[in-house]
Amino acid sequence: MPRISNQKRSKISEQILSYLYNISPEAAFTSKIAEEIVRDEEFTKSLLEDLEKNKLLIRISKGPDGQDYTRWSRWRLSNAAFEAYKKLN
Repeated sequence: MPRISNQKRSKISEQILSYLYNISPEAAFTSKIAEEIVRDEEFTKSLLEDLEKNKLLIRISKGPDGQDYTRWSRWRLSNAAFEAYKKLN
């Protein structure tokens, strides 16, 4: 598989952040985010984890009833990222 440049990874990450901003304060599963940006789930997951390391996203690992997700993750914008996007709009 060809390697994706850092510039393209950055643009795809921006698409992810934009999508999560538009559905905020809701959280989305990795599969839904991958579907929205039309990318592979594993690739999307790697981008989401990079964004989490940069403190732009928060991983939600528990369901609404408090059960732990064993195979899934939901994602939402961090408060700092939400405020930064809010200032842009």
